Amino acid sequence: MYQPNFARRPCARLVRLAIASGLSLSAAAGAQNGDPALEEITVVARSQYYGNNVVTDSMKMQQSPMTSVNALIDNLPGVSIQEGDAYGFDDWSTTIAVRGFQNSLDEQQIGTTLDGIPNGGSGYGGGAKANRYLDTANLRTVTVSQGTADIASRALDALGGTIDFVSDDPEEEARIRFQGSAGEYDAERYYVRLDTGRLANGTRAWFSASHQSASDWVNGAAENERDHLAAKMISEIGNTDITAYISYDDTHEDNYQRLFSPEEFRSNPEWDRLTDIWTGIPYVDQVYRRGWSTLRENLLAYVKASMELSSDVRLSVGGYYHDNEGRGDWIPPYLVDVVNDGSGPESEALGAASVNGGGALGQIYFVDGAGNALSPRAGCTSSITFPYGGAGANYDPACYAAGAIPVQSYRHTNYQKERYGFMVDGDWSADLGGLANTLRAGLWYEDQQRDETRTWQKLTDARVGIEFDNIPYWTQYDRSYPQEVFKWYAEDSLQLASVQLTLGIKQFLVDLERQDNFAETTDVKVNSDSDVLFSGGLLWETPIEGLEFFAGYAENFKAIYDEILERPESDLDALEPETAENLEAGLRYRNGDLFLTATAFQTDFENRIIFLSPESAAGPDYLIGTNGTYFNAGGIESDGVELTADFRLSDNLSLYGAFTLNDASYVGTGDPAVDTGLGIAPGNDVVGIPDQQLVLSLDWTGDRLAAGISGKHTGERPIRLDNSWVADSYTTVDAYITLNGGGVSNGAGNWSITLLLNNAFDEDYLGGIAGEGAWIGAPRTVSASLTVDL
Repeated sequence: MYQPNFARRPCARLVRLAIASGLSLSAAAGAQNGDPALEEITVVARSQYYGNNVVTDSMKMQQSPMTSVNALIDNLPGVSIQEGDAYGFDDWSTTIAVRGFQNSLDEQQIGTTLDGIPNGGSGYGGGAKANRYLDTANLRTVTVSQGTADIASRALDALGGTIDFVSDDPEEEARIRFQGSAGEYDAERYYVRLDTGRLANGTRAWFSASHQSASDWVNGAAENERDHLAAKMISEIGNTDITAYISYDDTHEDNYQRLFSPEEFRSNPEWDRLTDIWTGIPYVDQVYRRGWSTLRENLLAYVKASMELSSDVRLSVGGYYHDNEGRGDWIPPYLVDVVNDGSGPESEALGAASVNGGGALGQIYFVDGAGNALSPRAGCTSSITFPYGGAGANYDPACYAAGAIPVQSYRHTNYQKERYGFMVDGDWSADLGGLANTLRAGLWYEDQQRDETRTWQKLTDARVGIEFDNIPYWTQYDRSYPQEVFKWYAEDSLQLASVQLTLGIKQFLVDLERQDNFAETTDVKVNSDSDVLFSGGLLWETPIEGLEFFAGYAENFKAIYDEILERPESDLDALEPETAENLEAGLRYRNGDLFLTATAFQTDFENRIIFLSPESAAGPDYLIGTNGTYFNAGGIESDGVELTADFRLSDNLSLYGAFTLNDASYVGTGDPAVDTGLGIAPGNDVVGIPDQQLVLSLDWTGDRLAAGISGKHTGERPIRLDNSWVADSYTTVDAYITLNGGGVSNGAGNWSITLLLNNAFDEDYLGGIAGEGAWIGAPRTVSASLTVDL
């Protein structure tokens, strides 16, 4: 029999061995003068013609090293991060919103890059968010470019800007760092990193390994594990800087489930309706948490070279490779009948079936000892009331004769993606008639193929547990999605006294295919090229010292993506690529200890592609291999204001605040009948987007002690398209205290201990939203970390 916890591979042993090796090296290493505490705040936004914000060190302090890197940007203006798990373990329930755009279970509208390298999409099926590539302890900062974003951004889904996660550079001095963390819900994490320091040839590098595990916060049934290996090198050779990075991530996550009605939340706001006890009744056990799983392996590597060809010309080239594989699990409460066995025993129940493709002939719920399908007694009414409102007689063992044996499936959707790409960027600075001018241009090419299969395995004995047969009795489908992407851009910036004017153009050329490896459906090719897209803006250094005005405009584009091609019955001719026009203007002020920004934005999002999930309060339809429907639902208009303030009150005390006001509403298709059919009412608020957000954070830093408290208020968010269910506003508070020590002459090394409290007042609230349902937000969570540098 096969165990579903295949995340426990030899990689875990390698990671633990690396950590143990690091500890043994630590014992022999001398102390360094670096302080393991984070550096003080230096910048919260860059001087650009478009709005952007940067994660500060205090924001890092407010999150545990066990938390995913996604959570670190939650306090930036216009940004809302929702994770169902207390430590960000569950990708299924993670949603990211920036202004009127979202990355969620069914929408990907925000670009993500790591050190400028594209992440390959953030979707659940074959995509990967930043936490799959980067350990929180190896993060330097995150830059969020809301709306306009940099023209060179390499992402196919950057309708609403780009989030660039920046990895930490190697230290100048040799260092070994060990970090251990523990928290509620059986959470623990071990991390070790070796920095070589600057070597004689101008090279410096670091190598890190971490292992992390935790259960879920609801009923403690989950067996979450993550192993992460990474390394980075920077080498300076003459006028060329070479940067290389590689990471390997192996994750097993047991999921959380959405609630699909306000009544469910009111009746019990601390239970997501997944269970922790195996009952032996398949209809009930279909919501056993360990059968709802996400398993992923990601390997990412890149090399970049930046060189100064002259004092006026710079060139950067790079290449990358990414391999992603894994699966998503469910446990449907039946076997699918795929072989016509006549009056004989069912092949699927006996383990004698191994069918590729074809359709379902029916379902098998109970069998006798010989493997013959049984039927419930005529007129029997089921007494099962959970889940999904109850079961019919086919599912209830009380409706069968004594000795009936329940049967059940373990359904895997298997994902694999392999991609490689390269990029070339150059800029030329020149003096044109006394005016400083910079011309930028670049290319990006990527070749990828995503493969997806769906296999059905029989539970070895549904009366006992979720162990399943290794060989599937049915492979429902097997498809491949080759894709080629080519992007070019050019941008010119001209300095006119105190005003910098910028104008740019770019274009995406995207070819996408669907190949049915069972030849059951017609292969499809889609050419999804953009028009030439314009962007530009101005940056004015006003006569008031420290005050600058900026204004930017950008046309953004998202190509039709491969998940849409998963639905062979979809009318692709009726779908149009999504586009967005972003306009923003604002002020930035820097003066010593005070930094202020104010940004007004307007976004017109057209041809929005909506995914209508087959999962609802009635439960999932496990058999639909072409789950759900995609359609263009008019668009979205989003207008708002973002305010940021960072004020160093004294040498030890700083205050940070961010406020966002966002009015995001649907624009109809123009046909009232179509709008009604799709459930779209023009003027309704956009699902998942808060109308307002407010962040206040106070941080104090002393010689040995640091502490801080942060609060975030999130406004109302619609859950359903028709706005009939709206998540209430809520406020969460985080707090931390850190004690720093070491750095003394006896060589004891530097160390710090941090105690962290998230959601300090245990607020009950609804978090991520997708598919007209909502996940419950994580409760109060206490964790602690010890960091030692040698």
